[in-house]
Amino acid sequence: MISKIERIIAFRYLKPKKKEGFLKVISIFSFTGIALGVAILIIVMSVMNGFRAELIDKILGFNPHIIVKPYKKKIDKNNLKIVEALGSEVEKTAFTFSGQGIILSKDNTVGILIRSYLKNDINKIELINNGIIDGSLEMFKKNTVSIGRELAISMNLIAGDSITIMSTSNLQTPFGNLPLQEKFLISSVFSSGLAEFDQNVMFMPFENATSLFEVSEMDIDLEIFLKNPGEVKKIKEKIQNIFIDHYVYSWADLNKSFFGALKVERNVMFIILTLIIIVAAFNIISGLTILVKNKTKEIAILRTIGVSKSSISKIFFLTGFTIGFAATITGVIAGVLFSYYIENIRILITDIFRIQLFPEEIYFLSQIPSEINIKYILFISFFSLFITFLATLFPSLSASKLDPVKALKYE
Repeated sequence: MISKIERIIAFRYLKPKKKEGFLKVISIFSFTGIALGVAILIIVMSVMNGFRAELIDKILGFNPHIIVKPYKKKIDKNNLKIVEALGSEVEKTAFTFSGQGIILSKDNTVGILIRSYLKNDINKIELINNGIIDGSLEMFKKNTVSIGRELAISMNLIAGDSITIMSTSNLQTPFGNLPLQEKFLISSVFSSGLAEFDQNVMFMPFENATSLFEVSEMDIDLEIFLKNPGEVKKIKEKIQNIFIDHYVYSWADLNKSFFGALKVERNVMFIILTLIIIVAAFNIISGLTILVKNKTKEIAILRTIGVSKSSISKIFFLTGFTIGFAATITGVIAGVLFSYYIENIRILITDIFRIQLFPEEIYFLSQIPSEINIKYILFISFFSLFITFLATLFPSLSASKLDPVKALKYE
């Protein structure tokens, strides 16, 4: 325990005298360094976690959680009934076909990924169903398509416009093979929040894809949406046991390298930014060492009147640890507030300086995501306090070993 007299002396040492101005500067730098380090760590971790969570939400909202692809034989609909019987795990299923095509419109020609669904099945894709910004999915029927916002902007298209789509399938004619193409009406424009998807993906009714791409039953995939996508690994094994003769893969398999890279980047950023706290902790060591040197006479006097070595050690430990503790609390508050209002801050800076801080075409998202994780905040706080503890330990032990006889010899 720290006694009252030890606390009083320690807090007096936190207010250096005028002639100890340099010591005050070191204390300010120590406080500022630790506070900034903690705040920046929290902000970076919050943005990285938010970025990952937002991307997962977008990917899971736009793509199926598990895909079953035919290999040697078509998908048996009897197996589909077995999948749907997993009611507590499987939310919905849909048959689909995906192919590549070319859009011909006015003076523009763009390559596109075409995903085809039945009208009832496209409503199962939440990001599309909830992200219609022009037209309506009610108009999604034969000879119509639904396109993304970025594609609509780049090709100057709106709902109601007519386009021609050319497929990779060929039509044999007396003049040779010609690619199949059909005219379509744009029934709706959607915004998924992911610029890459909005630019490169189009939805088409299943009956049109069948004729445009000459789809056979071996080309039709089964998409499975889960109630809890986080348990995809366990459920994928059950699906694989049902569809033994088919390829089965999940969203985690398709994005494994991407999210692995995000995790590595987050860990590297954490290691680099902790150096700020460590450097600031060295300032505490310097400050306390100078403080011990300046207070040599006072330490000797305290020792001669009966103050123990442990009390001297506690006094200087409390002095340094108070700086680290106050800086950590300040950094946590600043980091949490900045993380919570980071999008508002981005908008303010953009408006003031007329610069684009978060280009949507690069980061795939329209705003800076942030997810404040209590576990990370507690871990960062504990790490900061631990570094502070180590930094104050050596100077405080050095102060306790001071010999009062030698210190007062020439006084």
